[in-house]
Amino acid sequence: MAKKKDAGNYLELIPVRNPAFPYTVADDGIVTISVEWQGFYHRIAQRFFRRPRVSDIKLDAYGSFVWRTIDGEKNVYAISQALEAQFSGMDKALSRLIKFLEIMRDHHIISWKGQTK
Repeated sequence: MAKKKDAGNYLELIPVRNPAFPYTVADDGIVTISVEWQGFYHRIAQRFFRRPRVSDIKLDAYGSFVWRTIDGEKNVYAISQALEAQFSGMDKALSRLIKFLEIMRDHHIISWKGQTK
């Protein structure tokens, strides 16, 4: 069965951070998100393959700016405008922003306001 596409305009969606993922902001503004690996298979990997229990994901300057801009009120269009104002020489800003937000949503680090899984 084919997956049903979401109705509506992608630019009107409002990203919301998942509070289950703590993060820190360094002095230079770079964001590091901590991901705790839980579950049966992750415990096996931690025990036998010496995988860490918590991984730190360090975002680049663009990702850090977007992460700090996500406040649960701004939609994707407003975030893209702020991104283009901050990084004026950035190529394909909107498509990069959408791809970044899709990856974050796929890993449950963000969700869309008003939408359930």
